Amino acid sequence: MKIGIPKETDDPRVAMVPAVAQKLKGLGVEILMENDAGKSASFKSEDYGDALTFVSRAEIFQSSDLLLSFNPLPDGDLKSVKKGIVLISQFKPYFDGEVSGKLESFQLKAFSLDMIPRTTLAQSMDVLSSMASIAGYKAVLLAAAHLPRYFPMMITAAGSIRPAKVLVLGAGVAGLQAIATAKRLGAQVEASDTRLAAKEEVESLGAKFIIVEGAADDTSAGGYAVAQSEDFLNRQRQEVQNRAAKSDVIITTAQVRGRKAPILLSKETIDQMQPGSVVVDLAASTGGNCELTQDRKVVHHNGISIIGDSDLAATMPQDASTLFANNVLNFLKLIIKDGNLHLDFENEIVKSSYITPNL
Repeated sequence: MKIGIPKETDDPRVAMVPAVAQKLKGLGVEILMENDAGKSASFKSEDYGDALTFVSRAEIFQSSDLLLSFNPLPDGDLKSVKKGIVLISQFKPYFDGEVSGKLESFQLKAFSLDMIPRTTLAQSMDVLSSMASIAGYKAVLLAAAHLPRYFPMMITAAGSIRPAKVLVLGAGVAGLQAIATAKRLGAQVEASDTRLAAKEEVESLGAKFIIVEGAADDTSAGGYAVAQSEDFLNRQRQEVQNRAAKSDVIITTAQVRGRKAPILLSKETIDQMQPGSVVVDLAASTGGNCELTQDRKVVHHNGISIIGDSDLAATMPQDASTLFANNVLNFLKLIIKDGNLHLDFENEIVKSSYITPNL
């Protein structure tokens, strides 16, 4: 069985890294990778050693039995892929309702890694959590770079500087990593989440947990926020506005799977913030948690910097690629036996991630 790994078309990450490629080869497969596919993620071709063979993009599409990519292949490439093979990527069918039908029209079977259940059993395959952890970390560094003041308290001969106040909205994987990173940098941190279960995790990291009573709690929502009543959202916005006026940095992470992200920061709230403050919105690609967010842009409003970016993990391509490759290896162990594809649709992980049921 041949596994092909094409170079990403608009992303510095790569779906397989040298250390993991050797382990993947141990499953009894042959690995083909496009020339220089790992270069933008800081992996030299020679680092892969004898784990795989470098070939052209065209040969990968025509020779592989399974194609592995970080992002879905462009439509132009799908036309070049031989029929009947398996694609593994992040197709996001919750947000693109037509992707399954499109892949089936090309006669391509597909597994979407973002559909893997976010359960303890599947934790080692959870690409969403891996990328969210990086995004939460990088969000704090980005905020620190834009903030015109220190994060930690500083006592100097020239005077004392108070610590920055950081507010994190959403205490999932990204939010918890943001909290931990901001605390390491010396900031005062508080966080809010609709799940009361997050309270213990937030406080264990040294942050203060903000409670807004009456939230709909769904611990099976796969790491996403759940839709809340308008009454709760109004009370949450009021509480956020009260806290935002005193915050130097706000990091928002709340997304509802398959739906537009909830607005947690209104224009009115932003207007209450002090000049120089920073908002980093990790839900930008699904509309944003801030009313003024524009995806992949930095908006300046009355001295406030609003950074919209849902793909901060791509700005750390080496570690992001390593985590992704490990996640993928653990998933492939489920569907490859003795070097051949073995699809057990009685397995919940395999069943949930398969998005082309008509093939």
